[in-house]
Amino acid sequence: MRIIAGKHRGRVLAQFSGKEIRPTPDRVKESLFQILTPRLAGARVLDLFAGSGALGLEALSRGAREVHFNDAARESLALAKKNAAALGEAGTFSALDFRIFLRRAEGKYDLIFCDPPYREAFLAEIASAVAERDLLAEGGLLLYESEREEETPAGWALSDLRRYGRTAVYFFTRDSL
Repeated sequence: MRIIAGKHRGRVLAQFSGKEIRPTPDRVKESLFQILTPRLAGARVLDLFAGSGALGLEALSRGAREVHFNDAARESLALAKKNAAALGEAGTFSALDFRIFLRRAEGKYDLIFCDPPYREAFLAEIASAVAERDLLAEGGLLLYESEREEETPAGWALSDLRRYGRTAVYFFTRDSL
């Protein structure tokens, strides 16, 4: 696992061992960030299920202004902090269940990365909380990575869908009513 592009291009990140952990593969991350790069300059980003921090750190490497890393697992957050420190990057870190985090979050995010454990179905719950709390900036994207077919939540529009083998990344925007 590495940083694909930007100021930290090629830097290797520490990662988890074991079969329960499923980081976003580099080929998926590379494709995803080719799409997102024009949106990253000065962006405020939320990495809601941060894991090792790879998505948020890629965003910082490519020009994001600020990344908030959240993960309920303290060992995941420790690894994200370790990776950020190794790159000399700062971020805000929270070890909260995503529901609690979304209830407490303040301000608006330009990009919200959601890469939950694949066996979980959190999209509707996350989308509802983000909409209710008005956490997505105008023109912002909620990105949701999954191996299952996902229904577009009420009040949202599917602006793009990219498939990479079994992995799909859904790009949602707020539906303009």
